Amino acid sequence: MNHIHIEPESFSPWSALQQFESTYLQDHTNIGATASFVGTMRDFNEGENITSMYLEHYPQMTHQQLQQLVDNAHKKWSLLHSLVIHRVGEILPGEPIVLVAVWTSHRREAFEACRFIMETLKTSAPFWKKESLSDGSVRWVEKNTPG
Repeated sequence: MNHIHIEPESFSPWSALQQFESTYLQDHTNIGATASFVGTMRDFNEGENITSMYLEHYPQMTHQQLQQLVDNAHKKWSLLHSLVIHRVGEILPGEPIVLVAVWTSHRREAFEACRFIMETLKTSAPFWKKESLSDGSVRWVEKNTPG
């Protein structure tokens, strides 16, 4: 089972994990490992101080792309559950941008699948970043920061 949410408002990744587990995983005794990754916005990029970032997307295209990459992870590893939450709109330094979490029977699959989803998301999901710099200028980010 996988869940994908594109979120226009700030969220607490830890509350989201707790809610997901209490809603979907209470009676699952086959889960042996959980791996999660939380990405937060930095206040710097490419040598500049950043005051905010705006993430644009096309909702249907973005959801479809995220669904496809999560489906690929489920095919490659024996994932029992997965959760992806990704922010859009205005994001401030220190706020969470993305949560990726997977539940499996074994730790190796959990680590590998979580990393695969996150790395693939960073390189293939259709999000466009516009940064506001501390000097008042605005720029579009042409490439993602290497992992």
